[in-house]
Amino acid sequence: MSRTPFSIRRRPVTRRGLTVAALTAAAALTVSGCSLSPGDSSDATTVVVGYQSKTINTVTAGTLLRERGDLEKRLDEVTERTGEKFTVRWEDYDTGAPITTGMIAGKIDIGSMGDYPMLINGSRANANPATATSILAVTGSSPRGSLNMVVTRPDSPIRSLGDLAGKRVSASEGSAGHGTLLTGLARDDVAGVDVTNQQPQVGASALESGKVDALAQFVAWPGLLVFQNKARLVYDGAQLGVPTLHGTIARNGFADEHPDVVDAFLKAQLDATEALGDDPLGAAQTVAKASGLPPEVVYLYNGPGGTDFNPAIKPSLVKALEGDKPYLKSIGSFPNPVDLNTFVSDTALRKAVSETGGDYDALLNRQTNDAQANGEVWFSGSDTRKTADSTSVLRLVRDARKQGRHVTAAYITDPTLGTRWFADHAVWLRDGAAFTAFTTDDSARTYRQTHPAAVPVTYEQALNEVTG
Repeated sequence: MSRTPFSIRRRPVTRRGLTVAALTAAAALTVSGCSLSPGDSSDATTVVVGYQSKTINTVTAGTLLRERGDLEKRLDEVTERTGEKFTVRWEDYDTGAPITTGMIAGKIDIGSMGDYPMLINGSRANANPATATSILAVTGSSPRGSLNMVVTRPDSPIRSLGDLAGKRVSASEGSAGHGTLLTGLARDDVAGVDVTNQQPQVGASALESGKVDALAQFVAWPGLLVFQNKARLVYDGAQLGVPTLHGTIARNGFADEHPDVVDAFLKAQLDATEALGDDPLGAAQTVAKASGLPPEVVYLYNGPGGTDFNPAIKPSLVKALEGDKPYLKSIGSFPNPVDLNTFVSDTALRKAVSETGGDYDALLNRQTNDAQANGEVWFSGSDTRKTADSTSVLRLVRDARKQGRHVTAAYITDPTLGTRWFADHAVWLRDGAAFTAFTTDDSARTYRQTHPAAVPVTYEQALNEVTG
């Protein structure tokens, strides 16, 4: 008889805790989210885009795209060619679930969300040909799965997933973070975990107040809470070693009726992706200003060695989606198993890439985002310096302190997992004169199995002891 390693409280996802002022601000945001192209009129076609402003892995189809105005520019080109006019309405959500609901209701035309939410979207929407959807492009991915994480309070004794047995964990049911949590618990055979369904901001408050023992979420929530000294990382999704992704998804009916709009959207996504690649720090500052996230947190994910924003739908990512299907069964019954052969289509993206002078096959073969950048220090403004290793990061920060120079943020790359993380929140080991930093205690323990001379040190100890 099989044993279920976790339980799920299916509490309704609410926006409890918002003040009147916050609700007023949210309403204002919705109104301001309506972006009109020049020459709009009552006969314009309204294009509704569902996005998640604080989900960094979707910014090329969301926050950055919106702030740069790339979609409106591309739609203006369609207007010039065909005479058809367009209005773009941007709708901001905390997770992918309400975007799926809106798409099935025919109220959202194009959206972006994580891998697990996309599978749920396909299962629900494709149960009826009239509401069917398709994945058209990738917005952001990680080859090992570092886009989702589990954090706990800084003073918590919890050090790994195994310590969550008998504990309560907040997660947004159906989200990428939720899927990673359940997959990790099952893989490590951890039983008796009470998973409470909460929106990210509600879960963050519950963690801080002690109502839950841990929080499982997608970016940028784990990084944000750690940066704010409100949490400590205990599980890096990269420990699963399975690719994770976020992507662009559209209603088939809308795409069939308005192929020029879908083409314009994908070309606009390519525009935003190129801009991010050319100036990741500038893009991070743009996204930070628009989303309210600290720029240090945004740059954690879209800086060198962070999220891979390659839009190509690689076979490895489709294979990962196939492997995620059991997750659907673990959270409920879905009437229509997702057929990835029809649900995933890169036909429109291939066309967009070709028409903008790109090489789609080259994108398929391209490696991840500057994976050789093993560290970086951001001093101020646009002044950054990449390093070859964690020891060099320490030297740069140490020297900056001696010179009275401001350090905005310092980043390391975990050598075991490949995850980019904050240097001052990493787990540090010293092996002779060399220092190595890791995202979690688990990762550091794995490293010590082959480096028995390495000993734990704090970040401040490492700064004081580094030589050279």
